[in-house]
Parts: sequence; structure tokens; C-alpha cells
Amino acid sequence: MGTSSQASTEITSDLLLQAYAVGVFPMAESREGELRWVDPDRRGILPLDRFHVSRTTRRVVRRGGFRVTMNRAFGQVVAKCAARPETWINTEISRLYMELHQRGFAHSVEVWDSEDDVLFGGIYGVSLGAAFFGESMFSSRTNGSKLALIWLMARLNAGGYMLMDTQFVTSHLAGFGAVEISRGEYRARLAHAIQHHSDWTALSEDASSDDILHLSTQTS
Repeated sequence: MGTSSQASTEITSDLLLQAYAVGVFPMAESREGELRWVDPDRRGILPLDRFHVSRTTRRVVRRGGFRVTMNRAFGQVVAKCAARPETWINTEISRLYMELHQRGFAHSVEVWDSEDDVLFGGIYGVSLGAAFFGESMFSSRTNGSKLALIWLMARLNAGGYMLMDTQFVTSHLAGFGAVEISRGEYRARLAHAIQHHSDWTALSEDASSDDILHLSTQTS
């Protein structure tokens, strides 16, 4: 539940950043639907110090057979997220996030097959201060979105981020430790996080799988 209102004015990337800064985000009812502002009563977050990776997924990470990049295929990641049967990403939303990406505020994590170089997993979102707003992720092969999320969490911890917003909590995210907090608590955490600095580039793309697991889960 929460508030939802139709966007009655032209949305710009600057307006979008202002909305994020106060806890509001855009969604469309469908690929052809109109854009609406959403402000949920309960907000999903992934605690950066309590991210959980199962033993099975740890084995997948260590087994390899894939490579992970950052901001190499932002447009492809957004397009693949929008291509899912049920999506909230319309043309306007895609355009706005491309603008944010070009301005350095939106980032993507891409997972590629090492053999055929096919993009099979990814996630994208918005960075503001020390807060990261996860927008959407996709997986066209087993574990694609899981790997993207693990690499993202490692990057956020390496870069000094303080808040990872998931908007809502799905069963998929709950398995990694996502929880719901009240709107008031979320806004307080958000106000604190956006006043601090973070460094999206702090983590090397050459980091080992063990380094990634350590950084993402904050454990040895």
C-alpha cells in the first residue's frame, strides 16, 4: 500500500533526482502505461551489513564461467528488464534513466557468459550520495540476476554506500536478506545517506570471487 499519483507535469532527469531524494520513485502500470509517482507505506531495503548468499550460490560464484562488468551495457540491461512479460518500464522511464546514466547518476552491473559472450544477467539503479536505488534486474539464464546482485552489493560496500533501496520486497530478494521498514524510518535513513559521499568506482572489475563474496556479505 501507499500513495500513487499520476505524473501531471513533464518529467526531467533533474525532477527524477529530486523525487529520489525525498523517497518517491516512478513506475508505469505497463509498457504502454502512464508514469506514476509511488511512495509506499512500507519500503524494501537490503541491509548492506546483513546480505546473505547461500552455500549453493557461493559455489556458483566460485565455479566461474562468467564475467561481470559495470556500465558497459547500461542500455541493454534496461531494455532486457523492460522486455519481461510483466514490466513497469515504459519508453519515458527508459529515456529518463538513460539520461541519468549519461550524467553519471545511474549505473548497471552486467553478467556475461565467458564462452559465447552473451549478456545473461544484469541490474541497474540510481546512485545519489551514499544511497543506491535498485530499479530492476533480469536473468535469461540460471543465476544471472543473483550474480548481478552479489557483485552490486560488493561494489556498494567497497564504495562506502549506506543504503540499498529495493522499493519492495520480493521472495527472491527476501532470500538475500531484504526487509521492510516504515516510510518514516526509510526517509530518515535516506536523508542521512544522501548527505554522504560514495565511490561507485572503488571496486576493481578484476576483484576475485572470494573478494566479492567477502565484500558483499561482510564476512570471511
